[in-house]
Amino acid sequence: MKPDSMDSAMGGAQSVDRALALLFLIGRQSASGISLSGLVSVSGLNKATVRRQVLALMRAGLVEQDAGTRSYHLGEDAYLLGLLAQGRHGLLSQAMEQVQRLARDTGDAAFISVRRGLHSVCLHREDGAHPIRTYALMPGAHHPLGVGAGSLAMLAALPDAEVEAVIAANQAELTSSFPRLNPETLRMQVVQTRAAGIALNPGLIFEDSWGLGVALHGPDGQLVGAVSIAAVESRMKAPRRAELEQKLRVTARAIEARLTRNQQEKIK
Repeated sequence: MKPDSMDSAMGGAQSVDRALALLFLIGRQSASGISLSGLVSVSGLNKATVRRQVLALMRAGLVEQDAGTRSYHLGEDAYLLGLLAQGRHGLLSQAMEQVQRLARDTGDAAFISVRRGLHSVCLHREDGAHPIRTYALMPGAHHPLGVGAGSLAMLAALPDAEVEAVIAANQAELTSSFPRLNPETLRMQVVQTRAAGIALNPGLIFEDSWGLGVALHGPDGQLVGAVSIAAVESRMKAPRRAELEQKLRVTARAIEARLTRNQQEKIK
């Protein structure tokens, strides 16, 4: 490598190191936020360098700035990266074996999703062997809470007041992007999900894409995510749908049992 190329590479690596260091500093104070002067003081870098690096992090969606206080917080994409990292360190690592078995046993696509504020995020998709598939939900995709079977299962698991708050906050997005899922339809689906103990999406997002979902709870009873199945409509008709529901319930209970064992092992 030529000397000028080496200098450029070293400079680029140093720039990345500084940006990551600032990202961690912001992350440690993300709830309260940290000011530009605070970052300068803690990092030891000059103001121009900090500002330049933070702007790069903001363009990447990893950092955001509060319009009122002007303080910096972790951005949405930083949160999404954290969720995707659960494939090794969180819910997905505990659920993967069961999700793979579900896809293998049914031949359909199986998913693990989690709640992210007003939305749900797909952490993982495991395709079954059936050649006709629905591609309505892919890893990393996020939708308003209630849109999709797993997402609906999580919405229905929330208290009534929180359900109403989520629906109200997402109403504009629902109206513009999911016209078949108006607030009244979602409320009705929540009632039906609670009564059945399982969420059904009867092709309300994509006409020939049906889904079933069950909410997942941790050892403390708190909502941690959802497991779901998606298939074309012809594979969701009775009596097969009843069989899928049973397999999905068994899978959900197995994942929850694994979460409980993991928690108990950590306490020991």
